[in-house]
Amino acid sequence: MRSATYFVSDAHLGISIRGHDDRQQRLFSFFDSITESAESLYIVGDLFDFWIEYRCAIRPDYYSVVARLGRLVESGVEIHYLAGNHDFALGPFLRERVGVHVHQEHLETIIQGKKVHLYHGDGLVKKDVGYRILKRILRNPVNQRLYKLLHPDIGVPLGTFFSGNSRKMLANWLTEEKLEEYRQHARRLLETSDIVIFGHTHKPEIRKYGDKTYVNTGEWIRKYTFAKMEKGEIRLWEWFEDKPAEEIAT
Repeated sequence: MRSATYFVSDAHLGISIRGHDDRQQRLFSFFDSITESAESLYIVGDLFDFWIEYRCAIRPDYYSVVARLGRLVESGVEIHYLAGNHDFALGPFLRERVGVHVHQEHLETIIQGKKVHLYHGDGLVKKDVGYRILKRILRNPVNQRLYKLLHPDIGVPLGTFFSGNSRKMLANWLTEEKLEEYRQHARRLLETSDIVIFGHTHKPEIRKYGDKTYVNTGEWIRKYTFAKMEKGEIRLWEWFEDKPAEEIAT
């Protein structure tokens, strides 16, 4: 019986990370493990390290991932995909051909009777003014159409190069002060929601504020973390291939 909702983010598929190139297969194994229990799956951004959707071309190394998402949809799992800062250029392909619900920004929804606010989390830090300006440029539909005038053999490697540099910068940029800013932002959203879920930081975290909950789904690169919601309660877990998942404490 399907009764659970799952949340994952930040696998950054499509780029080689030394010592962690098995993460795609691990993600596939995770998908297989939830097929019978999952009512829905929310991808909270950056499943791919770089996504640009050409009208007549899909990256060959993404084919198996897209096919696996399609298999989940066909099995009865409802999939929602929130754009991240690496896969923001989501076009109609996933929605029209795969059956995935695509959301470009914040998403407020009701899950198991709880009001849930989801957002990838990029651009929340007040001092990150430069990125917020860049975000407006990158997400401008005209600029995306101009970029796609580049042949995929040029546009994809170029985008992957800059995307990889951005991901590396995050590790040095993220501090405890900035993580606290994420928590404060979540607490403001919790004034009108029961649960707030972010990704982006690559730091798995779950915090209770009274009867409200903030969750960061972490990453699927070095640690394989996900959130699971059942009967209106959300918990954070680390997934393993060779043993049961372990809960990450509040």
